[in-house]
Amino acid sequence: MTDESGTHYEVAVIGGGAAGLNGALMLSRARRSVVVIDSGEQRNAPAAGVHGLLGREGVPPAELLERGREEVRDYGGHLLAGEVGSVARDDAGFDVNLLDGSRISARRLLVTTGLVDELPEVAGLRERWGGDVVHCPYCHGWEVRDRAIGVLATGPMSVHQALLFRQWSLDVKFFCHTRPAPTGEEAERLAARGIEVIDGAVDSLELGERGISGVRLVGGTVVGREVLAVAPRMTARAAFLAELGLRAVEHPAGVGEHVPSDATGATDVDGVWVAGNVTDPSVQVGPAAAAGANAAARINADLVEEETTRAVAAHRDPFSAESEARGCEAVTGERRHGL
Repeated sequence: MTDESGTHYEVAVIGGGAAGLNGALMLSRARRSVVVIDSGEQRNAPAAGVHGLLGREGVPPAELLERGREEVRDYGGHLLAGEVGSVARDDAGFDVNLLDGSRISARRLLVTTGLVDELPEVAGLRERWGGDVVHCPYCHGWEVRDRAIGVLATGPMSVHQALLFRQWSLDVKFFCHTRPAPTGEEAERLAARGIEVIDGAVDSLELGERGISGVRLVGGTVVGREVLAVAPRMTARAAFLAELGLRAVEHPAGVGEHVPSDATGATDVDGVWVAGNVTDPSVQVGPAAAAGANAAARINADLVEEETTRAVAAHRDPFSAESEARGCEAVTGERRHGL
């Protein structure tokens, strides 16, 4: 995937999923020099297809990403395989250090590294993740419709998750696992929708010829199920931003971590934008791609403002050293664009 390229860019996009590639596409079309740094660890890699994406329904994730990479290349964007270890300020903006020892300089950053799903320690669960162990009804609900679904309680949103999956199946059971059994209004809502509550910790998944056949409790009881829905704890891939003073914090919904930003993707650190699951754990591929495009447009506008401010200063004092520097930059830009 790696392209031959330089080390100085106007924008470095860290993360090569839907948000990052769509952001890079927008910036490349805006005639910005862009590099996408991709570790190749896409969150949806275990899934058979991407769903809810108009015009690309059911496309395999790898196929969608490869098409996106080609589109970025077509507009002059560069792709670099690697993992970022740290980011620091420098005179040009940011010094991006990769784990293999290479370095890249960029004026702005778009961070789209996504998140890691931390799954409960239940035997057999990780092996079936992305198949008959699922998390999102909008991603997988149609594929598991009318089957016997279990929902494993993992956090404060698990009752909501069970109520959602009830839309796709009449046979839904709620496994309390290590959490207290629902009481009060929550218990009433589950009962009203015909969702049975199973108390006790889950030990393992029972597997048959076609996948999951049941859920085994610690005491040995097996409850027949064909699908298990799990809400994992979601951890943002953002440790490399620590030197900038930008860290992931707990998400208000109690589902894990995220890097806070405003509606445009701008963070508290000037020059750094975020998009996709790293800032909003709930977004699917379509909204993530849209967020990448939105952040890219804001980044380009920010660069335009900076360049215009410098151009005005040079216009007012054409003999200043600053003017000479801007003039050199303008010539470089014209050469880059073939003017």
